Amino acid sequence: MSLDEMRASSARADTPLTAAILAGRWVRSAAVDDEHGRRWLANPDARGESAVTPQPWSLYSGAAGIVLFFLELAAATGHEAYLEEARAGARRLAATWREQDDLTLYNGLTGVMIALMEAGWALGEGEFESEAAAIADLIVRRGERGGEGVTWSRDPAQRGEGGIILGLLRAATHLGVPAYEEAAVEAGLRVARLPVPGHRFGDCADLPVDAVTPGFLAGTSGTAYLLARLYGLTGEKRFLHGARSGAAFVREVSVVTGNCAVVPHHVPHARSLHYLGFCSGSAGVARMFYELYRVAGDPGDLQWAERLAFGIVRSGVPARRTEGYWNVACQCCGTAGMIELFVGLWAATGEQSHLHYARTLAADLIGRATDPDGRGYRWYQAYRRLRPGEVTADTGYMVGAAGIGAALLHLDAAARADDPRRVILLPDNPFPAIPLPASALR
Repeated sequence: MSLDEMRASSARADTPLTAAILAGRWVRSAAVDDEHGRRWLANPDARGESAVTPQPWSLYSGAAGIVLFFLELAAATGHEAYLEEARAGARRLAATWREQDDLTLYNGLTGVMIALMEAGWALGEGEFESEAAAIADLIVRRGERGGEGVTWSRDPAQRGEGGIILGLLRAATHLGVPAYEEAAVEAGLRVARLPVPGHRFGDCADLPVDAVTPGFLAGTSGTAYLLARLYGLTGEKRFLHGARSGAAFVREVSVVTGNCAVVPHHVPHARSLHYLGFCSGSAGVARMFYELYRVAGDPGDLQWAERLAFGIVRSGVPARRTEGYWNVACQCCGTAGMIELFVGLWAATGEQSHLHYARTLAADLIGRATDPDGRGYRWYQAYRRLRPGEVTADTGYMVGAAGIGAALLHLDAAARADDPRRVILLPDNPFPAIPLPASALR
């Protein structure tokens, strides 16, 4: 494909909803059926390459995330065809999840469990919720119990232990099984005992062995978020102390200019590299501060969430590309993840500037979509900052069109005060599931 074919139309004027529908068309073009149900190719492009190692079942880049997207698209449009897509994908997840071994949220069975719970609820099919419960039972059984408490991966970050714990908390509420919450709390107490929890040394690709990561998916902020969530649930002061320790570390290493802040990708080596997206940047770190505010009520934590949002605005994106905001559009490290932040902050605070900026981000994102062959909107991006020549157009939730479409659907829902609808938020998203300020719901 030539660069001209990949270049988006700067004059495009689609709404977030129509853009999400066209993203759904691209994802549907990747469908592959077998005797178990439906999965989707990570990239149905002629070259067929994916930005990540294919994980056809996962929430991050596979069927679990795509099922969630089609459930949301059905809710937004009322079209049964999208429910059938979700049903076919959930059926295959239910039939094949025992073939998987990874337990984590984004790459493993915890994410599959979330997708099956949501599918069971939306479709009214108890089989899917039964399979979700079987996954939760397996996760609890596989937790190693010892002197330090329950553990699964020894990695306290969201990509490891943290995501599993959050998934179990969601399952306990959705399925009404207190044992899931008990296992989650026990595992959380082990995490709370770690010093400055949430970061590890030398366990991230492309990082020095002594790097410390303050970000969300693989760093301090994600674990502080987890501990704040557990404090809100239990009132246990050890969780609040651990969350405060993590937040203090993040504040200490951040760069603050007036009412703006940015977070280094890792320290001590990359203090001037400031990602803006969800995985390692401001859009994720702000979630941690908002969750602390939500459960503990300190206005200073909300101020920090706002400060990180203002830092994104002050950077000049999306019109300006920065080292931490390159040619990337996805939920993980790109524009879609920032839309989630600003829609969420607007729903939490009612501050109109957040919604306005979310619309600015969405207009840029829609303008970058391409559809050279009528198979739907896709976003060609360099998922890995250090490999700018690897340009792909994935279908998955965190890396491609499904997650971009979901972010646009959340923005669309924010514009419908007269017809509010619930959106599907992952367990590490602290913002209102009906994306409207409280004043709009009265």
